[in-house]
Amino acid sequence: GSEKLPTAVNITWSSINFKTILQWQPKPSGYFYTVEIHGQTSDVKRKCILTSETECDVTDVLRNVMETYTAHILSVMPAEMDNYEEPPFAVSEKFTPYSQTVIGKPEIKDYSQKGSKLNVVFKDPLTPYIFPNGSFQSIQDIFQHDLEYKLYYWKDQSSGKKEVTTKSHNFEVSVDSGKNYCFYVQGVIPSRRENRTGRESMVLCTSVGRNILDDYGTEVFIILAVIAVAVITLAIVLPVVLCKRKKAKKARAVREKEPLNGV
Repeated sequence: GSEKLPTAVNITWSSINFKTILQWQPKPSGYFYTVEIHGQTSDVKRKCILTSETECDVTDVLRNVMETYTAHILSVMPAEMDNYEEPPFAVSEKFTPYSQTVIGKPEIKDYSQKGSKLNVVFKDPLTPYIFPNGSFQSIQDIFQHDLEYKLYYWKDQSSGKKEVTTKSHNFEVSVDSGKNYCFYVQGVIPSRRENRTGRESMVLCTSVGRNILDDYGTEVFIILAVIAVAVITLAIVLPVVLCKRKKAKKARAVREKEPLNGV
């Protein structure tokens, strides 16, 4: 009977920017799984009915991100789905998307370093949820004032980091003029007890103080200098040599004519 069917173990919630995947073990053999999502105030919703997979995308049934949910993973035989007897199931840990989803990487849209000012403009990660007009909601749209961003920046090839915080989408910080700086941006939700910091954006570096020597090294410059000296030397020496050869040729021609005049 169904009571002998194995039930799911190692049930985990994986959620980034509110895209939420439920995962578990073991792979079923001779039976299937059906996922039920139970909210504290919402109706039970079924997902991934009669699946032989061990994961289920439950994003669309967690739209009330402030709600706390549990997942019941039912182990079922296909013929038993219409039975009134409840199949064996395992229950997940509780999950609240608003407080537990991981904040993804912000996208750096633009950056510049002019004089002693470093400017960085970035964009929020998007969520799978959409507005009525069809555009995707960003994490800022959902978290509102709970979300802030930190810019971590440091002199290129230095280990001393500085940080500033903003609730907008751009940073302007004072830096040493003519020095290159590297930086990344990270979302933060200070009100959280866990998962307070999001994933770091890619690290980028400015190049205002950078020159060809930094990019190619001194060896190339030595070779170029040697070539330049050789070209300059050749430009000076070649006319002198040609001039001397011309004079010598004239002198030889004169000498060759002198015996004839004597005769």
